[in-house]
Amino acid sequence: MPGDDYLNEREAAWAEKRSMNESVLCGASAYDMKFYFNPDFSAIPQSVQDELRIICVLFTQEAGGVFLVVFDPDGEVSLIADADEEDITYDHVSAGLLVSEIRRKREDMFRSLSLYYRVKVLKEDPSILLTEDD
Repeated sequence: MPGDDYLNEREAAWAEKRSMNESVLCGASAYDMKFYFNPDFSAIPQSVQDELRIICVLFTQEAGGVFLVVFDPDGEVSLIADADEEDITYDHVSAGLLVSEIRRKREDMFRSLSLYYRVKVLKEDPSILLTEDD
């Protein structure tokens, strides 16, 4: 996707509004055909960054609008799809179904990203986190 840099002012403002309680990991915009990866998370393996890029770009190509992958305050991964109010081509129902499919197919990756965030950012004890899943 051309322009792998920051989202434009409109999408950045939207992401900032969302990120008051969330930390944006990455996102894409169908409006500007741009992908954004938060440099604060550059320690995430390149293969995971590449997979996130593919997910975001394919979502916006198929559904349109803006797609974000964020961490909520507890470290859980959320997938957020939205569009400008004036965008009559965006279908919220189809976008919701696509989000559900992505979450189901990439469940292990999102669980790993959540663990990463909880250990690296929230400074939680990894031994406790690993026993929680058992």
